[in-house]
Amino acid sequence: MPWLRQPKTWIPLYLFVIGFCIWKFKKQGLVIIILIALSAGFADFTSARIIKPLVKRDRPCRDVIVSKTVIERAPCGTGYSFPSTHATDHFAAAFFAIFVFYKRWRWIWLWGILWAASICFAQVYVGVHYPIDVTCGALYGLLVGWLFWLLFKKLQPNGLLIPQS
Repeated sequence: MPWLRQPKTWIPLYLFVIGFCIWKFKKQGLVIIILIALSAGFADFTSARIIKPLVKRDRPCRDVIVSKTVIERAPCGTGYSFPSTHATDHFAAAFFAIFVFYKRWRWIWLWGILWAASICFAQVYVGVHYPIDVTCGALYGLLVGWLFWLLFKKLQPNGLLIPQS
């Protein structure tokens, strides 16, 4: 589980998505990649810089009582716990992609959610987040992904999305 939560683990997937979008959809693919990055960046910034400092919830590995039962499988991390920024980032990117490509590839929702949820599960498994941290982070990420999809629809000429062929 510790390697599952590391960004380096997912680099091949990210490179594939970038290459595929640009190869298959050209300029529109570049817009998709930029909006995926912006949705994850927006989710990251707002969860880490706005929500976490407001809530100020300690991580399970730092909590005086809970930390006695946590098996340390990864470094505890800095900062606060709620919401999980990993969850917000990955669910924002996953749901943006799901909303964009769902009409073309109906199965994408399964793989997008599985990918983002596996990262969330790993966060809880290694003891750096509570389940509610990743659940709320995932819901917030879903909202951000949906908002960026609405932006994507507005940016399309004549409201056209990627064709279904």
